[in-house]
Amino acid sequence: METISQSSKSSQRISDMFVRWRHKWIPTHIFGELLSKSWIDNIVPAAILVAIIVVFGSIVPNFFLPANVSDGTRQIGELGFVVLGMMLVVLGGGIDLSVGSNFALGNLFALALTNIFGLPVGVVFVAVVALCSFVGLINGLLVGVLKLRAFLTTLVMLIGIRALVDTLLLAYALQISAGYYDNAIWDFLGAGNILGIPVSFVLFLVAAALMHIVISRTRLGWHVMAVGGSRRSAHNAGINVPYTVCITYVLSGAFCGISSFFYAARLGNGGSYPGVGLEVLALTAVIVGGISLGGGRGSVAKAVIGAMIVQIVSLAVVQLGLQSGAGQFVLGLILLAAIGFDVRWVKNRDKILSRVYMSPTYYALPAPPSTDAGTGSPFAANDRLGAVDIHGVGQLDGPEDVIFDSAGNLYCGDRHGNIMRLDGPDHQEAHVFAHIGGHPLGMAIDAQDNIVVCVGGMGLYRVHQDRTVEKLTDETNRSLFSIIDDSRLRLTDDCDIAPDGRIFFSEATIRFDMASWPSDALESRPSGRIVCYDPAKKSTHTVARNLTFPNGITLSHNGQSILFAESWACRISRYWFDGPKAGKVEPVVENLPGYPDNINRASDGTYWMAVMGMRSPALDLALRMPGFRKRMAQEVSADEWLYPNINNGCILRFSEDGKVLESLWDKAGENHPMITSMREHKGRLYIGGIFNNRIGSLKLDGVDETWTGFSSYWGRT
Repeated sequence: METISQSSKSSQRISDMFVRWRHKWIPTHIFGELLSKSWIDNIVPAAILVAIIVVFGSIVPNFFLPANVSDGTRQIGELGFVVLGMMLVVLGGGIDLSVGSNFALGNLFALALTNIFGLPVGVVFVAVVALCSFVGLINGLLVGVLKLRAFLTTLVMLIGIRALVDTLLLAYALQISAGYYDNAIWDFLGAGNILGIPVSFVLFLVAAALMHIVISRTRLGWHVMAVGGSRRSAHNAGINVPYTVCITYVLSGAFCGISSFFYAARLGNGGSYPGVGLEVLALTAVIVGGISLGGGRGSVAKAVIGAMIVQIVSLAVVQLGLQSGAGQFVLGLILLAAIGFDVRWVKNRDKILSRVYMSPTYYALPAPPSTDAGTGSPFAANDRLGAVDIHGVGQLDGPEDVIFDSAGNLYCGDRHGNIMRLDGPDHQEAHVFAHIGGHPLGMAIDAQDNIVVCVGGMGLYRVHQDRTVEKLTDETNRSLFSIIDDSRLRLTDDCDIAPDGRIFFSEATIRFDMASWPSDALESRPSGRIVCYDPAKKSTHTVARNLTFPNGITLSHNGQSILFAESWACRISRYWFDGPKAGKVEPVVENLPGYPDNINRASDGTYWMAVMGMRSPALDLALRMPGFRKRMAQEVSADEWLYPNINNGCILRFSEDGKVLESLWDKAGENHPMITSMREHKGRLYIGGIFNNRIGSLKLDGVDETWTGFSSYWGRT
């Protein structure tokens, strides 16, 4: 029997080792992070582009001849400008069917100004773009301001402008054909190259880069995306919807003018054919690229890829010698497939992402120390918090952390985004001191009595005594190999201030936001970090990475290191920022019976630590079974998950060398069902909890009743 038992244990160790190895070296969360990126939508159209190039390059004779490639890229450049304009309109929730006729009008106008009137190239360019922009302005006023249907309005404009072009051709076609415009710049724009690349294609790429900046980095781009996503919501947010819609049509017309200008310079074709069917090509390129017809979702990269796909297919069909209409038929099939994929992708992307983003890892905790009463253990349960005094009951909502200024006034946050103040010395009446937004979490007081506060989802803020709110930072340096953009601060949760003014703060996870902390607990993947903000330099940088939900943080008494809690790892660690160990992270207290939260100084040179909940055998076992936790996340409602018990906690006191000295419990769980923070002040211990509606205080025996946290940090009261 003993041999069988030893064999079973050996097999279990081998199995655990394999699971640990598999989840360390084959981290499936990378796939989920890739899928969460906005640019992942570009992969499908990019794959289609590569496939089309390979297929047609194989079946079309001389497809890759330099002359064919040069002519094709020149035409891609011309079509691309029209596609950029169509993309803007579609992103704004509209459609522009008049681009083909507008293009024809611009082409005819350019040829008339050059062949008949002989105007300079620059004047011709400005005049053509202005004329086509004016057509776009008419569309914009009708659709944006008068709120006419975009489809019908631009369809009527298509017919009207085309009729105008045909009429003008009857009057001026002969003069245009008879004229000759001898201008080197004109010839260069139509047939020249820059470093071997056609001019129109180079300028198209430059325009695409500029449009990417506009869409992703400017107010106009954000407004266009917002209007396309929901016009009602955009209006409620204060966006001028009619103006935004109008400007998209104006820009669409301007891009048509640029395209027609290059077309006129290249071919000099003043017939009625230019621009026929161009609206179909442009719309197909937009949709094939993956830009949603519903508006509010898309990118310039998708428009560029779509333009390339459509133009390459059109050229290949011509070179294959297929009958007229075959190209339109092929494009129609591609368009149908693209629309079908877009609908299915939009419908199912979040479902797919929800199944693959969370990737639990293997995490084995040792058996927890006993908390049974009467065992003599420093963790032994008692009822020392059973008779605490209560402050602000019913006036507070989620005071996650508590802190005092030099005058003895107490501050805490609430879930409504307020900093609440309870005036000393009794701390009974609470009132709003300042409004920040978000949920204020951990706080610190600087030497000028300003409150530095971590706000979940928003970053690090400072509240001055005149109640003005100042944002210190909401980003840090991005990791070199991070897939997700970890420069943005998602869950800053506690902070403290070094003697030189630098602010160290913890960010619990870079993968989940404040509302999704159970997901991080279930995953138990080390994705948190310690970040430093330097007010003197106004710079932010990460000093320690790959931490397991770093939560509470406090400055050591010697001012050379910070102690921080790693909640899901059930340990307290230390980061040295000064002294001979600067830059090192080392454990201080390991294998706690629960999940540590905020840490603060005690008057006798030790430290207080909140334990927000106790470990359970079921979850400890599940941490060794990442596959089980992943299935639970996929198949069980989130409110039924097995995750850390946060309904029963306690307060521990430990020494500089990591020895736990005592514990304080509320066995009945009536005063403090969850404890996330505590702060010693003038002989009392003040207690906060993120799910509580009160602050408690406990009279401490045998302590210095004149000691305050403010004096400990800044040397005065």
